[in-house]
Amino acid sequence: MESSDDDTLSERSCVSEPSFRSERSGGSLSPCTSGLVGPPGDTLPWNLSKHERRKRKSQDSVLDPAERAVVRVADERDRVQKKTFTKWVNKHLIKVRKHIADLYEDLRDGHNLISLLEVLSGVALPREKGRMRFHRLQNVQIALDFLKQRQVKLVNIRNDDITDGNPKLTLGLIWTIILHFQISEIYVSGESADLTAKEKLLLWSQQATDGYPGLRCVNFTSSWSDGRMFNALLHRYRPDLINMEVVSQQSNRDNLEQAFEIAESLGVTRLLDAEDVDVPSPDEKSVITYVSSIYDAFPKIPEGGEGISANEVDQRWSEYQSRFSSLLQWSRQHTALMANRNFPQNPAELKALYNEYIQLKEMEIPAKEIEKSRIEHLYKLLEVWIEFGRIKLPQGLHPNDLEEEWGKLILEMLEREKALRPAVDRYTHPCAHARAHRCAHKFTFDMSRAEMGEAVQCERELACYLQDCEELIGHLSQELKVLREDKYYQVDQLAFRASCLQEELVSLRLQCSSVYRKGHFSQSTSQRASNDSLSLGQMLLGAVGAAGGALLRRPMTRSQLVAVSSSEDEGSLRFIYELLGWVEETQELLDGADWGADLPSVENNLQKHNTIHTAVEELMSGLSQLSKTTFETIVPIC
Repeated sequence: MESSDDDTLSERSCVSEPSFRSERSGGSLSPCTSGLVGPPGDTLPWNLSKHERRKRKSQDSVLDPAERAVVRVADERDRVQKKTFTKWVNKHLIKVRKHIADLYEDLRDGHNLISLLEVLSGVALPREKGRMRFHRLQNVQIALDFLKQRQVKLVNIRNDDITDGNPKLTLGLIWTIILHFQISEIYVSGESADLTAKEKLLLWSQQATDGYPGLRCVNFTSSWSDGRMFNALLHRYRPDLINMEVVSQQSNRDNLEQAFEIAESLGVTRLLDAEDVDVPSPDEKSVITYVSSIYDAFPKIPEGGEGISANEVDQRWSEYQSRFSSLLQWSRQHTALMANRNFPQNPAELKALYNEYIQLKEMEIPAKEIEKSRIEHLYKLLEVWIEFGRIKLPQGLHPNDLEEEWGKLILEMLEREKALRPAVDRYTHPCAHARAHRCAHKFTFDMSRAEMGEAVQCERELACYLQDCEELIGHLSQELKVLREDKYYQVDQLAFRASCLQEELVSLRLQCSSVYRKGHFSQSTSQRASNDSLSLGQMLLGAVGAAGGALLRRPMTRSQLVAVSSSEDEGSLRFIYELLGWVEETQELLDGADWGADLPSVENNLQKHNTIHTAVEELMSGLSQLSKTTFETIVPIC
């Protein structure tokens, strides 16, 4: 791939040095067609025939010690790579319930190779089901063609190389797959665009182990042989599992064993053994494969995304706890405050309390909502570290716990507003008795003009004023009942003022009735009122009587007078005076009536008289029902 070593690992051995490819046909071996003869050591001994093994053994005697050392190093390197790559392949094949024992042998038919690529890519590939050599070559070719389609560079690797079990090229193919599907996916913040996959992984290792005394990661060989680098890398992500002071005092083997065991407990497949790394120069590709597996299994900041690096975990976790606790405490305090229903009785204090609630609702709550969103976002960034085990999340510190408390606060706020708003409207709304007083003042002014003999030009307005006053008095009476239930501190003063307004209204109505009967209203005004809406005469005397004739007002009912009185006894007494006044007014009306000079007028007056008679009977019926209550009220007064 991108590294200079990649092309060397992928070169065919029959081009650079002599190799023997087993045709696996009748058990015989054929030399490469090139016919070149070179120094031994290019092919592992267990892949050669007995004849070639003896030949190679005899040739070893002619090699000098330095050459034999090179051969031994190469063989040892291939042995470690084979073991590491076999474990790496099995780590992925286990997902499809497959397993290989020998890397060179178990990939020859192409089935395991295709399964490996399917697991790594997530793409289903075709395959030949036969067991002949042709079918094996075809399956291996399917795998190689798939890699070429994904722009994977394969140098001089043919399908028969894998089918014949060529060690060098089989290792080169697996290494190429590792580079493409695992190591090339590495992303490091602040990296340069021209870095190779190996350089990216080295930069990530340097950043993760930065700050540990005595450690400097410069390569993937000698820097890792004593095991301290592995432990430092794990300690950066899980400081609770490793004591670096103990690591500095342990042997290389102990450090390596400790690191591999801890990494395996964290989900990293154990690709290396301590004895393979505890050498002056461990196999680079094996170490890279293992370190990249650590990178793949551990939390990281995604490319182009947002996350928390291993160095920032503790700081961001402390920030989360501080923000969470502060908002949770604030929420609980205000929930208890909103649950308090002991409102002050003073209107000024009640208004101030309501203003505080509005301030909380419109200003503080939106700001705290933003803070809650920040806490939730911070938790999402920390969640990967919680799942990894770096952070132990205590009970009650999950965002759902905060959301539950927040929900309680919102519910209490809604209930508080439901209870507080009507109380504020009652105590701070312009009082009904004040409006009634203004209406009474207008009536007094208009009646004074009528008493002076001036014609009143606002009959309809007077009728509306009078009707509004009666409605306002009735509304004021209902409000007084609510205030008494709420134990309002000024309810007695308001009740007294309401009683005075009621007396003024009764007196005003009597005055209006007297003025109306005296004819101080112009004919045009009366006509306009009768054509448009309720006239003053209809308002005062009721609709009893024909148009143009004398009208008889209906007395106020006892329930109406009780409703505007401070007590039922007072209402009954007022009802008695109302009835007496009605009797006097009716008697005057009858005494001054014109009974007519001809039959039509007499019949008309007779009809009016029947109406009056019906009203009198209704009056007598009401008196009989209330006689007991009336006498009980009069006797104590007398």
